[in-house]
This record gives sequence, C-alpha cells and structure tokens, in this order.
Amino acid sequence: MSVYEFSVKTIRGEEQPLSAYRGKVLLIVNTASRCGFTPQYKELQELYDEYRDRGFVVLGFPCNQFGGQEPGTEAEIEQFCQLNYGVTFPLFAKVDVNGDHAHPLFQYLKEEAPGALGTKAIKWNFTKFLVDRHGRVVARFAPQTKPSELKEDIEKLL
Repeated sequence: MSVYEFSVKTIRGEEQPLSAYRGKVLLIVNTASRCGFTPQYKELQELYDEYRDRGFVVLGFPCNQFGGQEPGTEAEIEQFCQLNYGVTFPLFAKVDVNGDHAHPLFQYLKEEAPGALGTKAIKWNFTKFLVDRHGRVVARFAPQTKPSELKEDIEKLL
C-alpha cells in the first residue's frame, strides 16, 4: 500500500488522486490559519520553492480539530494562505485527522508513522509526514519541528 491509493478533494472541491504525485517526494501537513504554528506556512513555501524543480511537493490539509483554529471556508483558507504567506503549493479541502471521521489518508499516515511512544493520534496542527518517491511514509515530524529543519531528510530522498 502507498499514499497513491488515496484520493482527496482540492481546496476548490475537485477530486484529486494522490497518484498524480507518483514519483515525487511529498511533505503532507495538517494546517490551520489561526494557530501559533501558522507562520510555518512561510517555511513550507520556501521548501517548496527550493526543491520543487527536483520533484518535491508540499501538500497542505487544513484541519479544524485542534482548538477550532481553522474555522474558515475553503475559499477563505486559500485566500489567507496566498495573501499572508504567498502559498502556491497544493492545498486541499478541510479534513479530520483524528477520530471516527478521520480521512483515510491520515488513518494510513498515522498507521505507517506513529508518533512518540507509538501513539497514532495527531496531537496538533502542523504535524508533518515525509513520503518518498514510491509513496511510502518514511518519517513523521512534530508540530514544533520547523520545516527548515527537514532539509537534510528531504535531500536524502531527492
């Protein structure tokens, strides 16, 4: 199994199979616009700018499960990200990452890369999953891990 077996909705509501990213190194992140970690959008965009020509893509998944920090509509989220952080990497429709309604992609990511002490739950916004060119999850990073700290891990996969 790999991330390529999942399909997601884009921020504009179109169905998008993740197989469209086959052969790319992916950083999948659950995001929020009103979180203390929201400024990470800037570094996520910088990573995307630096490595996209080498086959790297950031995939942002807004989530409102942590402190209600992503209350807006998809259109509002997209506008916020573009205006405040110049985001051009792909954004997707809001998802749940924990609980009974967790998106199947995030169920898979958590199973493949458990957190500290083997916990599967995502603890907060801006948890990051690094995926290799074969669609396999290779690492999970905590919300407080800055995107710029992932460069070495990304370069190994490129």
